[in-house]
Amino acid sequence: MVDKYEYRYLEAQHLKVLYVITRSDVMGGASVHLLDLVSGLKQRGYETEVLAGGEGVLQTIAQARGIEVRSLRYLVRNISPVSDFMAFFELKRHIKQINPDLVHLHSSKAGLIGRIVCAYLRVPCVFTAHGWAFTEGVSENSRKIYKTLERLVASLSRRIIAVSEYDRQLALKNGVGSAELIVTVRNGVPDKNQGYSRDTGQESVRLIMVARFDAPKDQKRLIAILATLKHLKWTLELVGDGPELLSAQALSNSLGLQDRVIFSGACSDVPARLSKADAFILLSKWEGLPLTILEAMSLNLPVIASDVGGVNETIDTESGILVTDDYSISKALTLIITRPEIRISMGNAARQRYELFFTVQRMLDDTEAIYEEAIR
Repeated sequence: MVDKYEYRYLEAQHLKVLYVITRSDVMGGASVHLLDLVSGLKQRGYETEVLAGGEGVLQTIAQARGIEVRSLRYLVRNISPVSDFMAFFELKRHIKQINPDLVHLHSSKAGLIGRIVCAYLRVPCVFTAHGWAFTEGVSENSRKIYKTLERLVASLSRRIIAVSEYDRQLALKNGVGSAELIVTVRNGVPDKNQGYSRDTGQESVRLIMVARFDAPKDQKRLIAILATLKHLKWTLELVGDGPELLSAQALSNSLGLQDRVIFSGACSDVPARLSKADAFILLSKWEGLPLTILEAMSLNLPVIASDVGGVNETIDTESGILVTDDYSISKALTLIITRPEIRISMGNAARQRYELFFTVQRMLDDTEAIYEEAIR
């Protein structure tokens, strides 16, 4: 005998879900999150399709994972009246053709235009906010514009998913949506611990930061602070590319760190690089809930991270160190570099915390429950 909940669950297995994201040229947290979500739900029996603005690395990575991505010509990141107007009709045409049971929108622009299109077509939709465009650190004028727009379209979706409780409370504080409409589903990542063994015999402590060289990340601040700790034994690997890469390299060279700071560029083997490191660093001016921290935690790495956004929902005092200013960053780095027993203890605690709260299976379960509510 199948009870009511189990019936709805079995029924949900055959849902056709359309995913829409603004950018395909950059593999940021939203893109990684979307591909993990699509991969996991496909394995659970969902029929999925993805639409992405432009063409780029997202399509390449998706194809390698057996996920087809259609490109949207007019869905661009920046506000553009002509492109945004055309994007409405382009997205409307695709949704009518695909005829999904549910549309799941990711990123601000896709969320704004997509919710209007779905309301017009009377197709249920869910929107995931990967950090609000009116969060701390964004310019005042931009915050006002996006806050107004989000207030106007909030009720057009069946649910709004915040990736951290910080983002949920930020939305409610700014009058975006209601407590019933906005739900928190913290990011989860696949288990990256694939039998890697960490070499503990190295003389220098290997630090690593994985992030795009662009706002809100702050690699240059990390380089400048490490320059004051030259007397300690450390190396730093910076993984990622972006518009601030060249200026970060110039700063490193000017501070005499060219032999200690490694710029690896964009890499496809991030888990392997994390497995060779001794500690993970993420300095940011603002955040949602960073996936890179969760990946590092899954690989038993202690974490030093800026106390912004939902970061304090990832690590606790046993698994990492939250920092707020140059002094606390320097103090945390010194501790991690000079105390191997603390690195090991924090790394093990980070792994345990990952297993409890941040697995991709937990994220999929929570997302499925929201889909069920949205289509009821």
